[in-house]
Amino acid sequence: MSTTPHAIGALPAGSGALALDTYELTKRFGAFTAMDRVTMRVEPGTVHALLGENGAGKSTLVKCVAGFQRAEEGSILIDGREQDIANPIVARALGIGMVYQHFTLAPGMTVAENLLLAGGKTPALIDWKAKRAELKAFLATTPFSLDLDVRPSELAAGEKQKLELLKQLYLKPRLLILDEPTSVLTPQEADEVLGHVREFAKSGLCTVLIITHKFREVMAYADSVTVLRRGKAVHHCRVADTSPARLAGAMMGGEDAAVSAPAASPVARKPVLAAAPIALKVEGLKAQGDRGTLALHDLALSVRAGEILGVAGVSGNGQRELVEALVGQRPRLAGKVSVMGQPYSARRAENRRLKVRSLPEEPLRNACVGDLSVAENMALRDFDRPPLSRGGVLNFPFWRNRAREWIAEYGVKTQGEGAAIRSLSGGNVQRAVLARELAGDINVLIAANPVFGLDFAAVAEIHERIVQVREKGGAVLLISEDLDELLELADRIVVMSEGRIVFETSAAGAERHVIGAHMGGGHHEPLKAAA
Repeated sequence: MSTTPHAIGALPAGSGALALDTYELTKRFGAFTAMDRVTMRVEPGTVHALLGENGAGKSTLVKCVAGFQRAEEGSILIDGREQDIANPIVARALGIGMVYQHFTLAPGMTVAENLLLAGGKTPALIDWKAKRAELKAFLATTPFSLDLDVRPSELAAGEKQKLELLKQLYLKPRLLILDEPTSVLTPQEADEVLGHVREFAKSGLCTVLIITHKFREVMAYADSVTVLRRGKAVHHCRVADTSPARLAGAMMGGEDAAVSAPAASPVARKPVLAAAPIALKVEGLKAQGDRGTLALHDLALSVRAGEILGVAGVSGNGQRELVEALVGQRPRLAGKVSVMGQPYSARRAENRRLKVRSLPEEPLRNACVGDLSVAENMALRDFDRPPLSRGGVLNFPFWRNRAREWIAEYGVKTQGEGAAIRSLSGGNVQRAVLARELAGDINVLIAANPVFGLDFAAVAEIHERIVQVREKGGAVLLISEDLDELLELADRIVVMSEGRIVFETSAAGAERHVIGAHMGGGHHEPLKAAA
C-alpha cells in the first residue's frame, strides 16, 4: 500500500458513481497469500461481479477496498487517484459502502433506529417526527416496504437482508460492495433486490461490486465479471461476451476448459453392478439454512454398493447443509434417509451397526476435539468398545499403540500421539481423521471436499483410499467443488443448484460444459435420482 496516502479531501465531494482500480493488490496472513497481485478495473456506473470458489480471495479483496483489511503490496485507486484506505471511516468518507454476508443489525432497535445508526453521526437529540418523514420519503424511492417500528429480531431473513441494503442506500454510497447479498433470499426477492441495485447503478449515482456464487445473477444483472482462483485474478470479461459454462471453467481451471476440454476419464476399475443393492437412499429431504430459509428442497439421491456418486455444484447451493443433515449436525425438516434398507438418523449406534463413516469439511471443527490428543481423537469412534475398553475400563495403552500404527501408516506428521490435534497442520488433521474413519468395514462413506487445501501427494493418497472403499463394496457420496476430482473418481455425477438436484450423468459420458451450465443455474427443473 502507498506510504504517502492522499488526503480524503483530494477526492471531490459530491455524488456520482466512482471508478475503482486495484493494482497488484497482495494480502498475506502469515505464510498464506490470500490475495496475489490482483489487478482489476471496475467502470463507474456499472455492476461488476466477483466470482470464485471459497478461499479464492473475494472477501479479502473487498475488505481491503472497504478498509477492513490492509494489503501489504499494491494500490487502490478511486477515480484514478491512489487512496490509502486505512479503515472503514476513510472508506465511508470516500463514498464506499458495504453490505456484509453476515448481518450487522442491532436486534433490539427498530428499523428506523438501525437506519439512523448506519450514518454514524446520530445527534444527542433526535427530532423523530422529521426523521420519520425523511425515512418514509427515502423508503418511497426503493421497492422495499419495511415497517419503521419493527425490530430485526421480528424480521424474516430476507427482510433483514433488505434492511442491510437499505442501511447502505440511505447513506447514498458512490461505490456499493455487496458480499453474497442474495444468499438468504428467495429467487423472487433476489430479483427484486438486484433489479433495484442495477437501476441504482444505471442511474449513474453508484458503482456496484457484487460477490455472488450464482451465475444466473451474474448473467442477468452484471455488466462485467472478474474471476478469482487461489488468490489470483484469472479472468476478466464483459458479461455479454461470456456464458455460465465458460465462467465455471475459469473458476475451476482454464478459462476455456468449460467449452473445449474433454471430461477427464474416470480411473479404470470394475463397473458398478446394476443389481448392486442401494446402500444410501435419500428421499424428499428438506433442511433449513443458517438464517432460517430452506436450504434443501425435497432432495433425492441414491448410491449403490460399490459406487462413487459425485455431487457437483458451486459453493453455497446446499452442499454443506446436505452433509450436515446426513451426518446429524443439522435437523431434517422432512424426508427419509436409509442405509442398507434401514432407517438412518445418524445416531452413534446406527453409525456402528450400519457401518457409516464421514469425512466432513473442516475436519478440525467438524470431526475432532481440538484440545484432545491425536490418540484420543483417533479413538472417538470406538473408545467404549473392546479392545479399547474392557468392563468399562478404558485401555489407554491400546489407544496409544494403535494411534502410533495409524500415524505411521497414514504419514501423519505430529510430535507424537500425545500431541493436541489442534497443533497439527490441516493436511495432517485430515490424515488423522482418515485413519479413524476408514478403519474396518464400511457400507457408506460421506466425504465433503476431502482434499481441500492439501498438497498433491496428499491428494493422490486420499483419492486412492476413497477408491479403495468403493472397490471393497462400499458406497461413497463424494461432495466436491472440484469438478476434476469428481470426473476422475466418480461413477455418476449429480449437480446441486439452489438446494436441488438439477442434473445427473454418468461420469464416463459427462461433458464438462453441460455440467458447468447446470452448475450455473441454467436449468432449474429438479431431477429425481435414479434408483
